[in-house]
Amino acid sequence: MMIECKQVVKRYAGKIVLDGIDLEINQGEFFSLVGMNGCGKSTLIKAVLDLIGIDAGMISIEGRSHRKVNARDNIAYLPDRFSPPVHLRGQDFIQYMLRLHGSRCDQQQIEEILDELELDRTVMQESVNKLSKGMTQKLGLASCLLSGKSLLILDEPMSGLDPRARVLFKQQLARLKQQGATVFFSSHVLADVEEIADSMAVLHNSRIYFSGTPVKFKQQYHGENVEQAYMNCIEKPVESSKL
Repeated sequence: MMIECKQVVKRYAGKIVLDGIDLEINQGEFFSLVGMNGCGKSTLIKAVLDLIGIDAGMISIEGRSHRKVNARDNIAYLPDRFSPPVHLRGQDFIQYMLRLHGSRCDQQQIEEILDELELDRTVMQESVNKLSKGMTQKLGLASCLLSGKSLLILDEPMSGLDPRARVLFKQQLARLKQQGATVFFSSHVLADVEEIADSMAVLHNSRIYFSGTPVKFKQQYHGENVEQAYMNCIEKPVESSKL
């Protein structure tokens, strides 16, 4: 088990944001967390990473408490609204992140990933505050792909990417899957979830309404696709289900 959450509770100013969250993510699995804006997806991700405290429950990463620093040794994280230090050039940020992750990527590997995400050499020479939203997002994705970590936690990883960039990133995800990596990602784009995820969870009204495969989700909520099943799920919720 890569990530396990048991009865996780989080409150902000007395308001419950996460209410008894149970979640299991297996090794080598691509797991997607879906839900509306403000439903608590980023809060749950930050709780897993111990970036915020929880009020009750338990979280473990590879069998170790998420509070232990070494539990996060094999994680690369891309936050929502990713914003790298503005004083760095693109290439400097990549080198900084490689050192932070202890990655042993050589220059050829770096250039291959940059080429595959279409991060132009001249762009990499620019200060990051001059980059577009899409280019900035690619920079963050490149740093995760080059990290060499076995668990990637990505909060809305395709935010700001144009259609071509989305396709290029999905190709990189397919490569990661072949390598046996585990990816835990949140997404608003349910078509991407249906295409990429092995398993998914729906977070709504502070609770998990469903956890299982996209196929099971469509069957349980009578949807021809994940989008239709999602609407049926949040409008007519039933008890959460797990495979």
